[in-house]
Amino acid sequence: MDINIKTLEDVTVVELAGDIDANTAPSIQEKVLPLVGTGGKVLLDMTAVPYMSSAGLRMLLSLFRQVSAKDGKLVLVGLSEEIRDTMSITGFLDFFTTTETIEAGLAFLN
Repeated sequence: MDINIKTLEDVTVVELAGDIDANTAPSIQEKVLPLVGTGGKVLLDMTAVPYMSSAGLRMLLSLFRQVSAKDGKLVLVGLSEEIRDTMSITGFLDFFTTTETIEAGLAFLN
């Protein structure tokens, strides 16, 4: 799992590349949660994530709750069709704002 973190305008952009599973989800959470300040804006670029297990879903939900508790916003970008289908079937998609492109995600957050 590669995690690249950068800031565009006032948005924390987290680029993820690789599978999100029980082995990688904890490290993603460890790196992303400290970045979430009050009113923070986080964009998770998942364009290069081909697979996400239930551990990944739990990590996303935990991240969503942490961001929401601090009156922040979280956007998921570039979900694969498989991940989107899984999130839709399990009801997870209802919690998140998703966009196809980083530009659309940034526009939503600003």
